[in-house]
Parts: sequence; C-alpha cells; structure tokens
Amino acid sequence: MTDDRLYQIGISLIPLVGCITARNLVAYAGGIREVFHTSEKELREIPGIGTVLARNIAKSDVLKRAEKELKFIEKNQIRPLFYLDKEYPDRLKACSDAPVMLYVKGEPDLNATKIISVVGTRSATDYGYQMVDELLGDLGNRNYRVMVVSGLAYGIDIRAHRAALKNGLPTVGVLAHGLDKLYPQLHAGTAREMVTNHGGLVTDFVSGSSIDRKHFIRRNRIIAGLADATLVVESAHKGGALVTAEIANSYNRDVFAFPGRKGDAFSEGCNFLIKSNRAALIESVADLEYIMNWEPAKGRPDAVQPRLFSDLSEDEKVVITILEEEGPLAIDILCIKSGMPMNKVSPLLLNLEFAGLVKGLPGKVFKLL
Repeated sequence: MTDDRLYQIGISLIPLVGCITARNLVAYAGGIREVFHTSEKELREIPGIGTVLARNIAKSDVLKRAEKELKFIEKNQIRPLFYLDKEYPDRLKACSDAPVMLYVKGEPDLNATKIISVVGTRSATDYGYQMVDELLGDLGNRNYRVMVVSGLAYGIDIRAHRAALKNGLPTVGVLAHGLDKLYPQLHAGTAREMVTNHGGLVTDFVSGSSIDRKHFIRRNRIIAGLADATLVVESAHKGGALVTAEIANSYNRDVFAFPGRKGDAFSEGCNFLIKSNRAALIESVADLEYIMNWEPAKGRPDAVQPRLFSDLSEDEKVVITILEEEGPLAIDILCIKSGMPMNKVSPLLLNLEFAGLVKGLPGKVFKLL
C-alpha cells in the first residue's frame, strides 16, 4: 500500500493535471501505477491528454516529492485518502471535481449520517454570532448527531466550530494549505480541540503549500461537497460564502441562508440568495428539519437504553469484550489489543458512547458503563 500511496500522491502533484484529468488517466491507463508506466505516445492517445500533458506525465519526477510527503504524513499521524478508498467521503466522491487526494488530521467520520456546512463573513456581527449559537445550540439540545464543517477562518467559521464543540457536535475545519501549518494561527487551540473531539482538519494541499488567496476558493468546494446542506449566516454581496453556496448548488445540495435587515452590508449576500431562489430561508432549526426531513432523536444520548450484546456488530463486541477484561484503556491500546486501526476503533467507540455502553475519559481513555 505504501507504493500505491506514492503513486496516489504523485498523480495529484503532476503540473496541469487536475482532479478530473487525473481520474481519466487512472481509468484509461487501468490503474494508478499504470499511469506512471505508460509511454508518452500512449498517453497522447488518451482523450483530453495532449502533447504538453503527456510530456509532463511521462517526464515528471513527482514521485520524489510524493515520497517526502508520505514521510511527513506518517510522522504526523495524518490519514491520506485516495478517491478510490472505501473511507473517502461518499458525498464528496459524488462531485465531479472532488480532489483525488485528501489529508485528514484526527478521526472524523466523513461519512456521518448528517453533515452540514456553516459559512459566512469574516466580519460577522452580533446578529450573525447569535444565529450560529442558536442553531447549533438547538441541534445539540435536540440530540442531533450532526457533523459541522467550516473553514476555520475568522468570523462565522470559527464561531461555528466553537459552538459545535460547546454543544457536543463533532466539527471539521477545511484548510486552504497543507497540514504543516495552521492559518490563522490564532485558531490553533480550537483546531486541537476539534481533533480530540471526534472532529478534525481536512485539506487537499500537501505540506509546504503557500497560503494563497486562490487556494481558499479551491478549499470551498470541499466545504460544500462534504455536506448535505450549506448554511450561509452572514455575507456581503460578494464573498467566499456566496462562492461556497454557488458550488453547493452546482452539486445539487441544499443551501440555506439567514435573512437580514434591508440595508445591512452583511445581509446583502444572504438576502440575494433567498430572493434569487438560490437558497431556502432559514430562521431556526425547525426550518432545517422541515426541508431536510430530519427528526430529533428521542431522549438525551446519555439516557439511551444500552443495547443488547446480541445487537452489537462483531467489531463492537470485540471492543466491549476487551474493556470488560482489561478495564479502562487508552484508545491506542485498544487499537493494539483489537488489531484494528485508529480510524476504525474511533467511530466504534463513538457509536458505543451514543448507545450508553461506553464513556470517554480525559486522555482518550474509555471505560464500560
């Protein structure tokens, strides 16, 4: 798999080869390795691959850079996801321009049952903050197990992440650069908290990537593509939030916008989305429930009756048995004893917590209830 990863990372680094072209190359060549072992002449015969691209691919030395990136992600416990991987997010995979590679820090369930993106202006007002707090507070109070996606930027983005954490909702930040840095650095503490609370950080940029304005536009397609619905809280008539909404519309995803007062600069964008039928008007969680056909869970997660042992999956039974025999254990020890990777054990533990069978303790330690 290490060799496959080199080729998977490598194809995302070839100059002028975008995500759509990369997919075509893999399909026509017959596999990721074959792309790098196809002659320049044969490459030119692939639809959409001209002389320049064929030369770039045939003479590319990106595998050396890919090897460096592979060492970086292994050292920093970053999970690479190729678009053909089983764990690659299904919603994003359905988008024609989805990145061929994703890099994930933390153990978020990117295929969670319910995922929303919350975006808005960096110059948010008290009204915008109030809308975010109320919406995510109500989602938490009504026991929705919703993952909240945003861009970790100033304003609405960071408020959404922090409100999600406050209400026990996992949250993911999509970055416009590699995972060797964090921008803005002021939000590093929140990012760490996200990673340790069933959320994380996601990017399609390799380490060492520059922080460039055009990268934030590229980042927005992931924010839109990961979610069932995109919610715009506050936006001027032009801005990144409106771009994200347009991308979500192009993916045939639901878009919502909070209305604002006429004449307010940071309500113009939301009001435009609503009056042009690009977004549904939302004022509360009830509007989200109505359009998305969501129903709140019955009772608090900690009040859920424990499931019978016979109702558990085989992997869940393994985890329960280990905790019965060993007592409280750190998640990394659970992985070793169960023989399962972290990205499999983490969602199992989350499900068992929701079922009232397991409790998480400080230090990523888990015990039976």
